[in-house]
Amino acid sequence: MKKRHSIRILLAAAALLLATAACTKDELADGDRLPEGQYPLEIAAVTLSVEGGEAQPWGAPQTRVSENADGTGSVWEWDGSEMIGVQLGDKTTTYTLNTDHTLLADRQLYWTSTAPNQPVTAWYPATDGTLDLRDQDTNGLAYLLHGTGTGDYLTPVTLTFTHSLAKVRVTPTGDALGEVQSLQLYTYTQCTYEKGTVVQGSQEGWIEMKKCEYTENGATITCWEANVVPGYTITKLMANNDNKERDLSAAITPEAGKFYNITLDKDKGYTDDGQGNYTVTSAEGLKNIAKLVNEEWKLGINITLTADIDLKGIDWAPIGIDYNHQYTGTFNGGGHTITGLIVTGSNEYAGLFGRIGSGGKVMNVKLEGVQIESDNEMSAVGGVVGYSYGNIENCSVSGSVSSNSTAGGVVGAQLSGSITGCNTSATVKGVTYAGGIAGYTNGGGSLTGCYATDSISVENNTTNAAWAGGVVGSNGSSTLTACYATGSVTSSGSGTIYAGGVTGTNDFGTLTACYHANGTISCPGGTTGGVAGRNYKGLMSYGGIITACYWGSNGQIQGIGEDQVGTGGTTMVTDGDWQTAVDAMNAALSGKGWQYELKDGSSRPTLKKE
Repeated sequence: MKKRHSIRILLAAAALLLATAACTKDELADGDRLPEGQYPLEIAAVTLSVEGGEAQPWGAPQTRVSENADGTGSVWEWDGSEMIGVQLGDKTTTYTLNTDHTLLADRQLYWTSTAPNQPVTAWYPATDGTLDLRDQDTNGLAYLLHGTGTGDYLTPVTLTFTHSLAKVRVTPTGDALGEVQSLQLYTYTQCTYEKGTVVQGSQEGWIEMKKCEYTENGATITCWEANVVPGYTITKLMANNDNKERDLSAAITPEAGKFYNITLDKDKGYTDDGQGNYTVTSAEGLKNIAKLVNEEWKLGINITLTADIDLKGIDWAPIGIDYNHQYTGTFNGGGHTITGLIVTGSNEYAGLFGRIGSGGKVMNVKLEGVQIESDNEMSAVGGVVGYSYGNIENCSVSGSVSSNSTAGGVVGAQLSGSITGCNTSATVKGVTYAGGIAGYTNGGGSLTGCYATDSISVENNTTNAAWAGGVVGSNGSSTLTACYATGSVTSSGSGTIYAGGVTGTNDFGTLTACYHANGTISCPGGTTGGVAGRNYKGLMSYGGIITACYWGSNGQIQGIGEDQVGTGGTTMVTDGDWQTAVDAMNAALSGKGWQYELKDGSSRPTLKKE
């Protein structure tokens, strides 16, 4: 939750006239010493002073010391229960504030000298002790006051009190007000005091703030207030006792007698450092971040998740919703999980992200239980991103991905850029392109250290060609290194269809140390291959190269369904013996950062970092 920076305001003045009966003054004694017990202290007035700052409305809590609703100042309650302590010289007493606005001394104090401007001190509460600040909503605001004055035996004294505590007010605004039922502040919960002055604060913890209302410019303002021990740096608050700490945007170290106002906005679910770096803590925050990109053109902001995110019930608009709003910053999931992502309708680009531009990056995030669909005939749909020129790293996806054109478990269409260390167990269905990791690649991009484990299908409803692959539907001019798939790859419909365990077609691309196993590959009336449905080089001097790639137990008898000029190094694994394949693939991967291993009890190789 982002808070406004604090402002300070002091108590407004309020004079309370108090009169005491004066004793008859006798003749002076010799010198400057007055006759003992002959010249009583006379209190002309008691005030609660302004120590600078412009007056602002305070609330109207009915407490031991009641503050005026119009913000003009503070007054004691004259009900015969309030008492102040007063000291003259080395003598002290207490005064009771009577209902008729007179002061009744417990013991009369007397002047002993004729010296001018002699100090008189006063305090509230009248006795020393420990002040409990924990529940100021039920018990009322806590007060600690210190007063001073000067006078002599001929002059009545005005006692001017100041606050020894600071006041903190929290004012919820907009939608935040409706969500707040109570507010808590983390600070000292008690303090010891002597003669109206704090001796020591103690017992760090949450204090309950008092709900207050005041009128400003004809409007009723609702706020929460608490008087706090000065010197403790306040950094956090909590709402509704929900055990969710909310950090202040700027820490407050209160000073005695001063007022600090915090404006509480609705929790946006994210914070930012003013330098383009955003930290997301909730589903609402992630939704708001999407709005910043899609509506406010903050395309290059960096986003970091600090918690798991549940998007259930969120009407999700992909981040980078179209060509003009391509995301170009860095999204770091921090290893956290996003659940409940649902995107349906006719989006041209659909996923957690719609489009990622060159330089954009998504990393370290898990997407569980996604449901991403588009009936747009030009759509590119992926679990992480629909259409990408950027880099995708260490991401995983489960659930389902479906497009009326191009669909991929992680990325719909990857144009340049890279996909590294990603995996998916999502079912993927497309009309033109479908792939476990990416539906379509082109532009010299790369896929490295990726794998897919669920079913892939193309259901072509046109007379045009279509492609389905366990890793990539159609690989154009890109490199696939250390990638594998274990789910079924199927195709149906009209037109020319290519289906392969790793890729439907390898057009001018390069496959190194990739494999497919177990899931069946079928393409009635089309072209299938254990590794690639087609390997194509054409007239180019590059691409169409397959090295140390394998397939097994997928119903295929050839590694490449249709070999047009390109070179293909594919080998079928029989009898479930993958060790030879692992050795050959690892040799081809030497120095590339990835290796295969056969773990104990596993019949198929898995990937590890080299």
